[in-house]
Amino acid sequence: MKSLDKDKTYYVYCRSGRRSHGAAIEMSKAGLSVVDMEGGYLAWTESRIKEAVKSQLSLFPASTLQDIYKSFFQERFGPGHIIPDKAGADSYLRKELESAEEFKGPEYEPTGYAGRMYRVNLSVVADGKVPYEVLLDAFVRSANNVTAMPLPEWKEEWDKITGTIDAMDLRIPGYQEDKERIDSLIAGGEYAMHHSRAYNEAYSPHYRIIEKSIFEKEILPLLGK
Repeated sequence: MKSLDKDKTYYVYCRSGRRSHGAAIEMSKAGLSVVDMEGGYLAWTESRIKEAVKSQLSLFPASTLQDIYKSFFQERFGPGHIIPDKAGADSYLRKELESAEEFKGPEYEPTGYAGRMYRVNLSVVADGKVPYEVLLDAFVRSANNVTAMPLPEWKEEWDKITGTIDAMDLRIPGYQEDKERIDSLIAGGEYAMHHSRAYNEAYSPHYRIIEKSIFEKEILPLLGK
């Protein structure tokens, strides 16, 4: 600790907060400025999950657990499951832009609880804010940059997420049925799901998933942010 700068503030955490709490006490005794993250990484994760779910339901009140699941799996798996190749992605994107009657919702929103991916509304292309080729290229590179989480790890992660949602007692319509269907999907070796019928009817979603660093560097500045 002697080598640590006393003019700086140190954030201390561990998995559950027990070890980091002891370390924070000793660092404070040594005259260091310390922020002890109570509850550790587990408490931080639970808090972020709650924030993500509340945000989803605030922006899209018609969301079901199926739609919440989709946001979380998109964060972990990205858009790779819907890209056969760049030519296919190009063709599908052009057709969607041509056929869409309207573009509802915000221009962009983070997925999941860690913000690894963003949903970018196709309205940004339709409105001329983001060039078509820029979005297409960002989309394809985002798919290629993702290393998919092994399904056993994803099951463990989803169980943690649903445990947190269970405790929130949100009374989401069809919650238990969706939960059982999602568990069956994962048990069968799959992970991808479409939006629910209720979500599609309410919001007619048209977006592409873009990796965070690509979005913030290449897309966000074009939106004047």
